[in-house]
Amino acid sequence: MLEIIYQDENLIAINKPHGLLVHQSSIARDATEFALQLLRDQVGKHVSPVHRLDRKTSGILLFAFDKPSEIAMHQQFMNTETNKKYLAILRGFAPDAMDIDYPLAKENGTMQDAFTSFRTLQRAEVAVAFGKHPTSRYSLVEATPKTGRMHQLRRHFSHILHPIIGDRTHGCNKQNKFFKEQWDMTTMLLHASELAFDHPITKERIHLKAGLHDEFKRVIDFMKMER
Repeated sequence: MLEIIYQDENLIAINKPHGLLVHQSSIARDATEFALQLLRDQVGKHVSPVHRLDRKTSGILLFAFDKPSEIAMHQQFMNTETNKKYLAILRGFAPDAMDIDYPLAKENGTMQDAFTSFRTLQRAEVAVAFGKHPTSRYSLVEATPKTGRMHQLRRHFSHILHPIIGDRTHGCNKQNKFFKEQWDMTTMLLHASELAFDHPITKERIHLKAGLHDEFKRVIDFMKMER
């Protein structure tokens, strides 16, 4: 059963687990379960996603029950009128706070402005050697993307040389292998923790929060960070 964190006549939001696709995709033919179908079957109603999360990203995923709500929410996301926050664990000790203003290329090569702010919540030094270093260093950060580009957070954190742990495409393969060998962990440590938006019908400001899933909690625990 999917964890439902918000529901009314027009909208429903779940706390998507790591590894679950939003819907069927030709680039992930191995998948047999999808958030769209699971939620539809769970609530017994048609649902339409109004935004996307990567397969390995967990957290808040919003759906609409009706077409007017779907269209209105699409517009809010396209116009960056929503406020989103993510939690991520990065390689190394990240700066206390930083604004990343770094354009990103679309698949066709067109450059798009992309802006992310983040602040470091906690740092951890794990007493396990990595490469030439006697210990391993990591940072738990809260990121706020101001734009919504493809893989924006993953690409931005890679750009500043603090990639997200578990990111196979834009991350550090040595770190990902290290986490697999040391802790049997292959999850990407990126979680959509908060989402604020104007309700498409009532115009009320809605603020949703989603708790961390077990695998993310396990990493925080062995890093001796506070939840």
